[in-house]
Amino acid sequence: MSNRTVWQTAFGGPENIEIVDADVPTPGPEEVRVRVAAAGLNPVDWKVAASEQMARAFHVSVPGGYGSDFAGVIDAVGDRVGSWSVGDRVLGAARGHAIADYIVAPVSKLVPVPETVSLQTAATLDIAGRTAAAAVDALHLTADDAVLIGGAAGGVGVIAVQLAVATGAQVIATASERNHDFLRQLGAVAVAYGPGLADRVRAAADRSVTAATDLQGTEAIDAAIELGVSPERITAIAAGGASLPAGVTATGGGNARPDALADIQRRIGDGSLRIEIAEAYPLEETAAAVERLREGHVRGKLVIAVDPTLV
Repeated sequence: MSNRTVWQTAFGGPENIEIVDADVPTPGPEEVRVRVAAAGLNPVDWKVAASEQMARAFHVSVPGGYGSDFAGVIDAVGDRVGSWSVGDRVLGAARGHAIADYIVAPVSKLVPVPETVSLQTAATLDIAGRTAAAAVDALHLTADDAVLIGGAAGGVGVIAVQLAVATGAQVIATASERNHDFLRQLGAVAVAYGPGLADRVRAAADRSVTAATDLQGTEAIDAAIELGVSPERITAIAAGGASLPAGVTATGGGNARPDALADIQRRIGDGSLRIEIAEAYPLEETAAAVERLREGHVRGKLVIAVDPTLV
């Protein structure tokens, strides 16, 4: 049984990515083996592959496998896996080895995928979905709020915008001009990022801005504070090493409520939330996909279609 595996041969960029034929893994206690349908790429994947310091922080080995987010079908189970069974559709996280035909994952990292959600869509959700939910939930938005979302057209931002819109708050979303029509379709008021952001937000909002989340850096944080938003109602996920103003809450996927991914999948299934997949690449073109992600400005997510026959 073949097990095509994406392998990072050394620290650096996608020039160090190879496809190898690895052994098919065997699940141990509290683990299952998953036949992977698709794997979602995240900026943290290439950052970990490029930096020994990042790799240590995320407990990833280089040389080693690649990626984190995956979705597929369980095809073997170890001991003590509870109610998980062969044939179950799952998504999850396999940090440093998600992009392969077969992977082993602990059951603690699995979430069931309903039939109403495709496995390709499910593969985009673990990091982006949890991160978006944590950033928005911490703001406790209501219909009385206006919230500024920085970096709104990325993989996390697309989900965060829709979760915020669902609260009834007015959502002012920053992105490049080419993504403005798309964000309006999601229910947001779109504004360009860059110098003068606070003035553009003030002109676009129909009420005082009362909350903000920055999913890209610190620009939206700075604009929100200029607009009078209390730091206690500002969250941030990717400050790029910059220190956050006092009172601003740093959030991440680890802060998400336990049912966040189930809730997001329910919304996808009933049509109230959409996932934007910019492109799906075959496994053999993972290096090209990583290079595109490194260049930035991807709307939504990039996906590696490992086995398109699994839906």
